[in-house]
Amino acid sequence: MLNGVRIIEFEGLGPGPFAGMLLADLGAEVIVIHRAVPADTPGRSDQNPLDRGKRSIILDLKAAEDLETVQKLLKTADGLIEGMRPGVMERLGLGPDVVLRDNPNLVYGRMTGWGQTGPLAEVAGHDLNYISRAGALWYASNPGEAPFTPPTLVGDIGGGALYLVIGMLSALLQVKYGGQGCVVDAAIVDGAAHMMSLLLSLKASGGLNEARGTSILDGPHWSRSYNTACGGFVSVQCLEPKFYQIFLERLGLSQDEAFSQQFNRALWPELTARLSEIFSQKTRAHWDQIFLGSDACVAPVLSPDEAQSDPHINARDIWYEAQGHLQARPAPRFSNWERARAGRIPQKDQDRDAILRDLKGQKE
Repeated sequence: MLNGVRIIEFEGLGPGPFAGMLLADLGAEVIVIHRAVPADTPGRSDQNPLDRGKRSIILDLKAAEDLETVQKLLKTADGLIEGMRPGVMERLGLGPDVVLRDNPNLVYGRMTGWGQTGPLAEVAGHDLNYISRAGALWYASNPGEAPFTPPTLVGDIGGGALYLVIGMLSALLQVKYGGQGCVVDAAIVDGAAHMMSLLLSLKASGGLNEARGTSILDGPHWSRSYNTACGGFVSVQCLEPKFYQIFLERLGLSQDEAFSQQFNRALWPELTARLSEIFSQKTRAHWDQIFLGSDACVAPVLSPDEAQSDPHINARDIWYEAQGHLQARPAPRFSNWERARAGRIPQKDQDRDAILRDLKGQKE
């Protein structure tokens, strides 16, 4: 879908490489500039699954010759991805003022936690810090408990990488229709807060309260996960009354007076305890069969490895293994583009010769 688009990615952590992978999955040519790392560095790896579909070259941004190579690459690019602290690219001589002067149509994508401006812009932080200060962690706990550390899907990926990709694609469209390149300031605090908009919309109907465990999605017995007899879990979220009724019927509780009061907040703790007892009596597989194919809105909680064998996930061919790594296929899907496996994961620096030849105008 992005055939003909060239992105230069500067090696970083988390959301930046994920954004580059997503663009590569969609067909963009992504060249990742890797840093030289000594062979004895702890945790060093010559391959990163987030580099799939990309071309790799190792360059020293502080070396004059390599810096010149970077500048030449950027003159040929449609977009740039960097995830360094504010000011670092400027000190390297690769700030937006310099790069956009040489290539006015380039989209300069900047990925940080706190953003390019503000009191904390140059302070260190991680996913959990960004989403907690932005307000997105508030509901991640039961009443009286400290919020747990969620997967980095909320901050690094949701509030960070995906907003960077949306911003860059928007700016690329602007360039296509006659506009100029620009800087995309993608901050995890911005994106994580923006993602709260749907949840906050529940305030209008009284479905969201600041007190944890009392809102329409984090308090009810019909919106949570339960332990099962085998040590596994099932998720339940039958919000609509018609789905809730099917849920009760499958459990033989449709005539229970207490359970019939779906939105009676005073009963939620008691009914949660009763469902906990019920679900703990049978295995996850048992409950999956009880609810499978119904509109009760119940599903087993599967690990990524287990999900590969799930009939629905398997039918859609979502997970696959390649080069020793479990990977998810590119998403979303397009009606006019055959969905294939993502590109191979390169060894770091494996495309050096080809990239340098391209810059000299030589063909493969």
